[in-house]
Amino acid sequence: MPLAHRPTATRDEMRRLVHGPCDPAFLSELHKALATDAPAGSGGGQLLDRLRRLGEPLPYDLFDDPARLTAAHAWAAVADPSLCLAALVHHLLCLGSMVQLGGDSADLTSRMAALRSGRAKGVYLITEAGQANSHLATRTRAELEPSTGEFVLHTPDEAAAKFGSAGTLDIPQTAVVLARLITGGTDHGVFAFVADLTGDGGPLPGVEISSPIGLGALPLDYVQVRFHHARLPHAHWLADGARIAPDGTFHDPAGSAAERLQRTLRVGQGLWAAMPAVAAATSRHAAVQAVSYAQGRRTEGRLALGVPLLTYRTQQRAVLGALADAFALSCAAHGARALWEESRNAPAEGSVTEMGFSPWTAVSRPLAAYKAAAVRLAARITAECQRRCGLSGHLDANRLAGYHGFHHAFDTAGGDSQLIFYDIGSALAEAADREASDGHAAGRKADDRKTDAGTSPSPLSPGWWPMVVRRHRHDLTRHLAKRLGDTEAAAPFEAWNPLLEDAGVLGEVYSDSLIAEDVVRTLAGTQDRDLARALRPLAALHGVMAARRRSGSLLALETLRPADIQALSDAADRLCDEVRPHLPLLIEAFAYPADLAPTDCDTALRTTLTWTRGGTA
Repeated sequence: MPLAHRPTATRDEMRRLVHGPCDPAFLSELHKALATDAPAGSGGGQLLDRLRRLGEPLPYDLFDDPARLTAAHAWAAVADPSLCLAALVHHLLCLGSMVQLGGDSADLTSRMAALRSGRAKGVYLITEAGQANSHLATRTRAELEPSTGEFVLHTPDEAAAKFGSAGTLDIPQTAVVLARLITGGTDHGVFAFVADLTGDGGPLPGVEISSPIGLGALPLDYVQVRFHHARLPHAHWLADGARIAPDGTFHDPAGSAAERLQRTLRVGQGLWAAMPAVAAATSRHAAVQAVSYAQGRRTEGRLALGVPLLTYRTQQRAVLGALADAFALSCAAHGARALWEESRNAPAEGSVTEMGFSPWTAVSRPLAAYKAAAVRLAARITAECQRRCGLSGHLDANRLAGYHGFHHAFDTAGGDSQLIFYDIGSALAEAADREASDGHAAGRKADDRKTDAGTSPSPLSPGWWPMVVRRHRHDLTRHLAKRLGDTEAAAPFEAWNPLLEDAGVLGEVYSDSLIAEDVVRTLAGTQDRDLARALRPLAALHGVMAARRRSGSLLALETLRPADIQALSDAADRLCDEVRPHLPLLIEAFAYPADLAPTDCDTALRTTLTWTRGGTA
């Protein structure tokens, strides 16, 4: 039955699964904004127009409706990954910093209005290009000049130059810049400051912008930016409750430089919460393309002449497995958004989490994990779909290369995913080691673990993988905590240096467990029987494919036996057979409008071609 002919309740539930709790009128406006032909010309003016049209369906206070905010960027990613990245920085990082950290001065309000209306482009400058882990050691300075009340923004040397997408020199650009606040020679920690970078005529006084940096995976206007005693009004300090008294006394509710950095960086939670929705959207569309291609492409191989590609088990596991993983990311998008909404309602004050390789998990461990896991899984999905579509997968018209480049680049952008995994794994192991030292963690015996594995539900059940990954996370934590406890190293580096690979795996498994629980919750909340029948084997297939990817670690710690791993291929095939009858429903539910993102790879190519015939007058 076509989706349009299904009962309203069914269509509503499918829409909520894919796009969150956004009403159809909003999605229609979003579709119109993204499908509208771009204006003639190129450069910054065109980008500003596209940002304006994307922002028009959103509420004036963007952060009052996280569902619309995340859906808008997910749709933008499907239509144009480059636009999505510009919009994420513009809305979530630049405007988000002003909303969450700033005051209500007229100067700041006017700049926020210009950003919301698309009269200026927003930029976020945090990374300093000349050193690793620069987020933990920001060197750009904003020094208060007592006589004027202004801040003087300065780059101390070339290594402290900021890296960002600020190369659109022909339009106004407003940046949020992270810098160390200095008063009377005293460093008060890292704050955010608002700095106008360019006007209609290029860089403004005190701002120096490099020539463009080539980055093919993400075709944006990347440059390095340096500041030479650029003067900022006092109102451009996003003080987040801190203040400087007339006598120069500094007051900060954060209480310490470490907590100040965490508070300044909490704006990143919005980006991390949006990334699973973006990853899910591009992954669903990539999987729909790959499944449609496999259904319609007939092979000439000698094993089975003329059969569709999807007849082959290898192709089924790849493209239906991609569809299953895309569904899991859709569930994670709901989980991440809900967590962000909870964190926004929580007070900013709280205990300070020690920062390790990066500050991200100290700001929010689960949201950072969602970001890291989502972009890494989406990069895997889109790369596999691209490969399974042959030449068509590499054509610009089908966007699979753009989707893969976007997520592959985001593995390090927005918080380095590998550092996030290291931090999560090491924090979990250290906590378990402390509990073991205090005598509070008796743990399970290896024989008990084997018994649990033997009494697990079948891999054909959606509940199998959540149980297995939960147990594996426990096993990995105990294993790493024991290795940490057994070390005789005198310093943290010597203790952790040989254990980082295991810590990274534990961080990944922690993230896997978050997504697995989101899948269970989504299934439990699905009311429509037809949709539930389609999603159950898809959920189980995601679990089987995830277990196959983790098979080495699962075997090494005996979370699963060799026979369990060997059975996964047959389980995947049986689940593919269960998924295939539901493909018409799933494809129709997961696909985006054809004028926004075509699903037929061959048709998309034909519509872009013109022909020239030789020998004609």
